[in-house]
Amino acid sequence: MQGKGLIKFFLVVMILVTVAQYLFVFPTNAVENDADNYAQDLTGEDSGEAYRIARASYLDSISDQEVFRLPLIKSYTYQDLKAQQLALGLDLKGGMSVVLQVDLREFLRSLARNTKDPTFEEAINAASQAQQNADDDFITLFGDAWIANSGDKTLASIFSRNDALRDQIGINTSDAEVIRILREKADETVQLTYDMLRRRIDELGVVQPNVSLDAERDLILVELPGVENPERARSFLQAAANLEFYDVLNIDQATVNALIQADQLLERRVALAAGRDSSELSTTEIVLDTTFAVDENGNLLDSIASIDEREVPRQTAGPLFSILTPNQGNLGPAVVGIARNSDRQQVMQYLTDPEVARLFPRNAIYRWADAPLQLDADGTTADLYQLYQLNLPRGGEAPLTGEYVTRASSGPDPDGQVAVNLSMNSEGSRIWARMTTEAANDGNRQVAIVLDSAVVSAPSVRGPITGGSTSITGDFTVQEGTDLANILQVGRLPARLEIIQESIVGPSLGESNIRSSITALVIGFGLVLAFMLFYYGGAGVVAIVALILNLVFIFGALASLGTVLTLPGIAGILLTIGMAVDANVIIYERVREELRAGKTVPNAVRDGFGNSYSAIIDANVTTIIVAAVLAYFGLGPIKGFAVVLIVGVLASLFTAVLVGRLMVDYWVEKKGTMSFWTAGSKNLFADVNVDWLSYRKLAYGVSGALVLASLVAIFVRGFDLGVDFRGGYSYTVVLAEDVTAQDLRSALEGPLQGTPTIKSVDSDNTFNVTTNYLVDETGLIDGREPQEIVLGALFEGVRTATGEGDLTVETFGDIEANSGSHIVSVSKVGPTIADDIKRSALWAGVVALLGIFLYLLLRFKGKRFSTGAVVALFHDTVITMGVFAACWGWIGFNMEVDQAFIAAILTVIGYSINDTVVVFDRIREYLNNHVSQDKKTMINNAVSSTISRTVMTSFTTILVVLVLFLFGGASIKGFAFALLVGIVVGTYSSIFIATPIVYDLTDEAEVREIKTPENSSVGV
Repeated sequence: MQGKGLIKFFLVVMILVTVAQYLFVFPTNAVENDADNYAQDLTGEDSGEAYRIARASYLDSISDQEVFRLPLIKSYTYQDLKAQQLALGLDLKGGMSVVLQVDLREFLRSLARNTKDPTFEEAINAASQAQQNADDDFITLFGDAWIANSGDKTLASIFSRNDALRDQIGINTSDAEVIRILREKADETVQLTYDMLRRRIDELGVVQPNVSLDAERDLILVELPGVENPERARSFLQAAANLEFYDVLNIDQATVNALIQADQLLERRVALAAGRDSSELSTTEIVLDTTFAVDENGNLLDSIASIDEREVPRQTAGPLFSILTPNQGNLGPAVVGIARNSDRQQVMQYLTDPEVARLFPRNAIYRWADAPLQLDADGTTADLYQLYQLNLPRGGEAPLTGEYVTRASSGPDPDGQVAVNLSMNSEGSRIWARMTTEAANDGNRQVAIVLDSAVVSAPSVRGPITGGSTSITGDFTVQEGTDLANILQVGRLPARLEIIQESIVGPSLGESNIRSSITALVIGFGLVLAFMLFYYGGAGVVAIVALILNLVFIFGALASLGTVLTLPGIAGILLTIGMAVDANVIIYERVREELRAGKTVPNAVRDGFGNSYSAIIDANVTTIIVAAVLAYFGLGPIKGFAVVLIVGVLASLFTAVLVGRLMVDYWVEKKGTMSFWTAGSKNLFADVNVDWLSYRKLAYGVSGALVLASLVAIFVRGFDLGVDFRGGYSYTVVLAEDVTAQDLRSALEGPLQGTPTIKSVDSDNTFNVTTNYLVDETGLIDGREPQEIVLGALFEGVRTATGEGDLTVETFGDIEANSGSHIVSVSKVGPTIADDIKRSALWAGVVALLGIFLYLLLRFKGKRFSTGAVVALFHDTVITMGVFAACWGWIGFNMEVDQAFIAAILTVIGYSINDTVVVFDRIREYLNNHVSQDKKTMINNAVSSTISRTVMTSFTTILVVLVLFLFGGASIKGFAFALLVGIVVGTYSSIFIATPIVYDLTDEAEVREIKTPENSSVGV
């Protein structure tokens, strides 16, 4: 064996690096133990909400401090240490995962200087609609929509008005060139949004977050393990952090008169539309009392004595006053009026109506308060929001924005309220000093601080603020103040983010998955080790050492790569164990052949290893092709599964082929011999002599019938599509009472306005509920988020089904609850991401098959082999899918077609081609070296010589996948079942489909022309 010294060097280096990777666990545990002790001392508890908050606060406070140092090498913070370790995914730890779509609509509008061109808006809207079902990026879709409807208009006429683009876009620039420039700008925006979001998430205090960018689709995947407040995380991720400072426009009698005129104008429209006489409409008179209440320090107070918590005073004059109660001197001087949360959107539609807007000052804009009014000192609130009138400068932008803020922090103000303290740069300080000076000189006039288009604070100014510092107060909690300061510290996101997929997993479900995964891993690994010892004797010991090294390197490599280990990742490791044995089996079976041929052990080892390399390389390259396709097209856990598979294949090549050879050579040189069988396995498959090809017509008939039946099942019965593919909300619900699936479905049909899909999970009284109710809605509905409404509807149905009268929606929605009916996981997949996943799945399959076909075409120098392989793969894929189509609904476990199923199908393709390539490699060898035999005899003998390897590899792989199926938990059963079906069918097709096709496509005259890549002159 050449290069033993180099292999030993790399082995030592890899062991040292991997051990160092594992050693980072000890200083990390020391820090976390300190956090545990701190939380216990502070709260007197060792669990619970207060304990978790205290522990997280401690870790957050020291996250950027040095806690460990390697002498003369590097120092590490706590975050650095955690980054060096294998992170657990949501399904193993609990937490939240979201897929965010970068919304480029406002980006284009800002580049177009907010043009009112109707064709431009039509193109924007058409692109938004097309994005739900198209493969192209948003800018391309926008360009297509523009060209289709623009007529003689040009994009240059729209975008050349932007000073920042004039050096690139002139009035004569073609539309194609403008689209190219816009795409460049959009790519920069997406990347900047991603970078700033990463920085923002670092401030969230989540340990080992996983953030990745899919630049081709403008998607950002965020995984936040251990998150206990999904609503806070959701707000943190989506907040644009657009901070603006405005002068206010105090309302006066003219403003009130404008409101009255607006109300009457709107009522006349309604009357005309209804055919009524508008001359008989009533009139309204409102007189503004401009005396506003102040406290002892001269601060303005919002007097709400006249506001009834149960009912807002309504004017009867018209549409506007029926939903907006105007300020009659009982609110702040810049407040136009108040309205209920559910009416705010309609009020803004009225005020922005072109005819209505002309009644008000041209420089007036309107913004709602971010929080409802407080009714009394104990914090009780009403569903009433104040509408402020602000002064918009001629330039159309706020005079001061968050771009000038250099530092933001939170802390108590002199009155004990939580305040966010801001520091500005010199230019910001100058603008702020001018604004506050003018406000103070104007009788302590207010200034409005606006965050994401909502007024968070409107303090009155008693004197100029010249130091460039100010503070924001808005009845924040400590957590809200900290979050706001962290968001402002990072800055405004360049583009808005929309959540199109969301998943929340409770910690109890994660712990259950960990237990089942560890059980499956230990049992599967133990069975493989026992089998290798039984079948290969002394060589089995070498295989065991190689397998253990393989696992050590896999976990070390995954940790160093920052890979997040998920349940599919655990499945990938188990599958890797089964497939890693394949290299050992190929080598050892070849050595056993050489020994049976009468060679000495050293010569048999040399020739056995040497003659196995071609088959091992071909088999593993095809597996890597499939894994690479999965890594490229997959999202989240599926991408992680692919990474695990790639790392596992590479590690097994190194340990089984190179390190295994080192160990075998060392033992043979030292002892002079090594056993490659035991008494019970010595003669198994030793004298196989079967005329395999004589069964090919029967096999063609059986396979044809199976494929036809599968296609019928696929097209007639279809699949049980998971939420990944059809979109919707999916909840896993634990019920406190015994309820049947039919009773639960009946109770939910009314609240969810349709028939949901109910599936029993393998735990007692645990069901998966999937519904498409409100999944297409993205905005507020009556002031509430769509997911809040869906959760409420689910709660009502569950309470009806279980009869739990004391159950509350808060307890039901708590993923950490351990009593009463409650959800343990929830996911939302919007129609955009569902379509994207379907397209990705289709492309993944096509690209994988094409890649394998091309590789085999080049490797075997002829289409007969690649054609046989691809036909066999089609056969395996269709039958596996057909089994799922035929069996879902009457087998007692989940058989949804989702991303995990697609991963299973592609894995089946990889495994099947692995098996097929080994057979092909031996056929090619026989066609070159046994030219005196006829074609049929040569191919039969080649298949017979590989049957021991085929059976052994399939057996060990089925062993570990069967363990995964039995012990891996409900969420992985469908994945494991698909693999079981695929492995059995793939093993069959390698012998009875792929091989006969090669035989039928090969003429006797062509046999002499087939040469191996290694020795093209062979032809004895």
